[in-house]
Formats: sequence, structure tokens, C-alpha cells
Amino acid sequence: MRNERVKDLGHVLFLDIETVPEVYCWSDVDPARQVLWDQKSRFRQASHGKSAEEVYKEAGIFAEFGKIICIGVGRIDKKGNAHRLRVTTLHGDDERDVLLRFVELLDRHYHGEEHRLCAHNGKEFDFPYIARRCVIHGIPLPRLLDVAGAKPWEVGHLDTMELWSFGDRKNFTSLALLTHILGIESPKDDITGADVARVYYEDKDLDRIAAYCRKDVVATAQLFMRLTGRSGIPTEHIEQV
Repeated sequence: MRNERVKDLGHVLFLDIETVPEVYCWSDVDPARQVLWDQKSRFRQASHGKSAEEVYKEAGIFAEFGKIICIGVGRIDKKGNAHRLRVTTLHGDDERDVLLRFVELLDRHYHGEEHRLCAHNGKEFDFPYIARRCVIHGIPLPRLLDVAGAKPWEVGHLDTMELWSFGDRKNFTSLALLTHILGIESPKDDITGADVARVYYEDKDLDRIAAYCRKDVVATAQLFMRLTGRSGIPTEHIEQV
């Protein structure tokens, strides 16, 4: 993705999602779904030498067994010569409501051919996860997520991990690692993705998760600026609400 491909940064919606297992404790999972999880997680069981129950804590990363509790979004605007970033979250216990608010945002403000979604590892995780959960809830897909049959150049998805790969198909580099080596303020100063389910179900602290999610959005936007040859956005020009 070359710098000139996105001339107006206001056309890009930066995002990050936080997910958890639909059901927290293995003992509370419906027996039929336990069987299906056992089938779905066979590779993880084999690679880790663990049972289906032991790897169930990872269920939140699969759209068939998890749910979205928070979607962080950010937009960059330019005022004069300065870029400004505004970040907020759509979060709640009712996943369908969270998704409906997100879809409404896209339908109202990000529905044109010039619009883009950007996330870190978004093409393999965030974008398909949101689309799958929308289908599960019977929510019509917005234009930017309705990509069935679309040609690659017709899909309005940007991925900072893909930008960093420079064509290396084997590449996986975490947002935490990239922010560290590039000197970008790290979002991992409180909790990590591995803590989200515990903080949600045990601590019942969704606001803490939302704050973490907003930091991920900021880091993703800053990383995009760096990878496309642009200057980073000063802290005083970042608003988190």
C-alpha cells in the first residue's frame, strides 16, 4: 500500500476489537458445543499437548465460539498543517447492540469507494470476525465488510501487519513488537489480549478493556502513519473519549 493510495486520511477508519468466549467456564458450555469445540481446536490441542477443555480459554479468538465486547475506532483529520486523531469505543455486554452501532457508523460515514478500514492483522482477524458475528446476529453487512466475490483491489481493507511484511507471506509481527522497535508508545502498559476475558468475566471491568482498546487504535494509527512515510501524531493532538 503506497503512501499515495490514501491521499485523504479522513477516509480511513482505524479500528481494533476485543473479544471473549461467549461462555466463560468450560463446564457451562453446552455439551453439543463442547464436541464442536473439540473438533475445531484439534490442531491447538495437538500443538500444545492439551485437551479441548484446557485450550478453551482461547475460544474468544474464534468467531464461532466468541463474541465482541468492544470495537475501538479512530479517525484522523487535518487542521491546517497538523494531523489530529480522535478515538472512541463502542462497547457493551450486548454484542448485537455493539455491532449495530458499528454498522450504523459505517453506513452513515464510510460507505463510499474511497473509504477504508485499517487494523493490525485486520484482514485475518478483525474484519472477518466482525462480518461473521454480524451474520450470526442477522445484521446486514455494510459495504466495507461485504466482500464476497470482490476482486482484491475492490476490497477497502488496510492492514498494518501486511504493510510491515513487504510481501513476506510467512510474516507475523505483533503490534506490541512493532511499536517497541519503531519507538511508538506501546498500548500494552496495563493489560494484554490474554487478560481481556478475565478482566471482563471476573473483574467485570469493561471500561478498563475499552481504555486498552482505544490505546490499540492509537498505536495502529501511529504505525500506519510511520509505514506510509508520514510523521506521527503528537500526543497533544490525540483525543480519546
